[in-house]
Amino acid sequence: QVQLVESGGGLVQAGGSLRLSCATSRSISSFYDMAWYRQVPGKQRELVARITDRGRTTYANSMKGRFTISRDNAQNTVFLQMDSLRPEDTAVYYCNARSVYSSSPYWGQGTQVTVSS
Repeated sequence: QVQLVESGGGLVQAGGSLRLSCATSRSISSFYDMAWYRQVPGKQRELVARITDRGRTTYANSMKGRFTISRDNAQNTVFLQMDSLRPEDTAVYYCNARSVYSSSPYWGQGTQVTVSS
Protein backbone atom coordinates (compact mmCIF):
# COMPACT_ATOMS: atom_id res chain seq x y z
CA GLN A 1 0.00 0.00 0.00
CA VAL A 2 1.43 3.33 -1.06
CA GLN A 3 1.37 6.11 1.50
CA LEU A 4 1.80 9.81 0.88
CA VAL A 5 2.39 11.90 3.99
CA GLU A 6 2.12 15.68 3.78
CA SER A 7 3.63 18.09 6.27
CA GLY A 8 4.51 21.75 6.55
CA GLY A 9 1.09 23.34 6.70
CA GLY A 10 0.14 25.94 9.26
CA LEU A 11 -0.93 29.51 9.90
CA VAL A 12 0.90 32.34 8.18
CA GLN A 13 0.25 36.01 7.55
CA ALA A 14 -0.48 37.32 4.07
CA GLY A 15 2.75 37.84 2.16
CA GLY A 16 4.47 35.06 4.06
CA SER A 17 5.84 31.72 2.93
CA LEU A 18 5.37 28.04 3.68
CA ARG A 19 7.03 24.93 2.35
CA LEU A 20 4.97 21.78 2.09
CA SER A 21 6.51 18.32 1.89
CA CYS A 22 5.07 15.05 0.66
CA ALA A 23 7.00 11.94 1.60
CA THR A 24 6.23 8.71 -0.23
CA SER A 25 6.45 5.15 1.11
CA ARG A 26 7.66 3.92 -2.26
CA SER A 27 10.43 5.09 -4.51
CA ILE A 28 9.36 8.36 -6.05
CA SER A 29 10.73 7.19 -9.39
CA SER A 30 7.84 4.73 -9.61
CA PHE A 31 5.41 7.62 -10.15
CA TYR A 32 5.26 9.20 -13.57
CA ASP A 33 4.02 12.41 -12.06
CA MET A 34 3.21 13.96 -8.72
CA ALA A 35 1.09 16.96 -7.90
CA TRP A 36 -0.35 19.21 -5.26
CA TYR A 37 -4.06 19.94 -5.13
CA ARG A 38 -6.05 22.08 -2.74
CA GLN A 39 -9.62 22.19 -1.57
CA VAL A 40 -11.80 24.55 0.40
CA PRO A 41 -15.14 23.51 1.91
CA GLY A 42 -17.93 23.50 -0.63
CA LYS A 43 -15.62 23.66 -3.63
CA GLN A 44 -14.02 21.11 -5.91
CA ARG A 45 -10.45 20.06 -5.39
CA GLU A 46 -8.23 22.03 -7.74
CA LEU A 47 -4.80 21.44 -9.18
CA VAL A 48 -2.06 23.66 -7.79
CA ALA A 49 1.06 22.30 -9.48
CA ARG A 50 2.36 19.13 -11.12
CA ILE A 51 5.81 17.73 -11.75
CA THR A 52 6.63 14.80 -14.01
CA ASP A 53 9.28 12.15 -13.50
CA ARG A 54 11.41 14.12 -15.97
CA GLY A 55 11.04 17.31 -13.96
CA ARG A 56 8.57 19.09 -16.21
CA THR A 57 6.32 21.38 -14.17
CA THR A 58 2.91 22.94 -14.69
CA TYR A 59 1.05 25.42 -12.48
CA ALA A 60 -2.42 26.78 -12.11
CA ASN A 61 -2.50 30.34 -13.40
CA SER A 62 -3.06 31.95 -10.00
CA MET A 63 0.01 30.17 -8.58
CA LYS A 64 2.48 30.98 -11.34
CA GLY A 65 5.38 33.02 -10.04
CA ARG A 66 4.42 32.43 -6.40
CA PHE A 67 4.57 28.65 -5.97
CA THR A 68 7.35 26.25 -6.93
CA ILE A 69 7.05 22.48 -7.06
CA SER A 70 10.14 20.31 -6.88
CA ARG A 71 11.11 16.72 -6.18
CA ASP A 72 14.01 15.06 -4.44
CA ASN A 73 14.35 11.50 -5.66
CA ALA A 74 16.91 10.62 -3.02
CA GLN A 75 14.52 11.63 -0.24
CA ASN A 76 11.41 10.30 -2.04
CA THR A 77 9.81 13.65 -1.37
CA VAL A 78 7.98 16.30 -3.34
CA PHE A 79 7.95 19.89 -2.15
CA LEU A 80 5.74 22.89 -2.69
CA GLN A 81 7.34 26.21 -1.89
CA MET A 82 4.63 28.82 -1.46
CA ASP A 83 5.61 32.49 -1.41
CA SER A 84 3.60 35.71 -1.36
CA LEU A 85 0.70 33.85 0.21
CA ARG A 86 -2.77 35.37 0.07
CA PRO A 87 -5.85 34.76 2.21
CA GLU A 88 -7.46 33.06 -0.78
CA ASP A 89 -4.71 30.41 -0.67
CA THR A 90 -6.28 29.11 2.53
CA ALA A 91 -7.22 25.48 1.92
CA VAL A 92 -6.35 21.90 2.67
CA TYR A 93 -3.45 20.91 0.42
CA TYR A 94 -3.22 17.35 -0.84
CA CYS A 95 -0.38 15.42 -2.39
CA ASN A 96 -1.20 13.27 -5.41
CA ALA A 97 0.83 10.65 -7.25
CA ARG A 98 0.14 8.66 -10.40
CA SER A 99 1.75 5.38 -11.31
CA VAL A 100 1.55 3.06 -14.29
CA TYR A 101 0.96 0.26 -11.76
CA SER A 102 -2.36 1.68 -10.58
CA SER A 103 -5.49 2.83 -12.44
CA SER A 104 -6.27 5.24 -9.60
CA PRO A 105 -4.03 8.00 -8.26
CA TYR A 106 -2.73 7.98 -4.72
CA TRP A 107 -3.64 10.72 -2.27
CA GLY A 108 -2.26 11.95 1.00
CA GLN A 109 -4.38 12.88 3.99
CA GLY A 110 -3.96 16.62 3.45
CA THR A 111 -2.39 19.46 5.38
CA GLN A 112 -4.16 22.67 6.36
CA VAL A 113 -2.79 25.99 5.18
CA THR A 114 -4.35 29.12 6.65
CA VAL A 115 -3.34 32.60 5.49
CA SER A 116 -4.50 35.48 7.65
CA SER A 117 -5.05 38.98 6.30
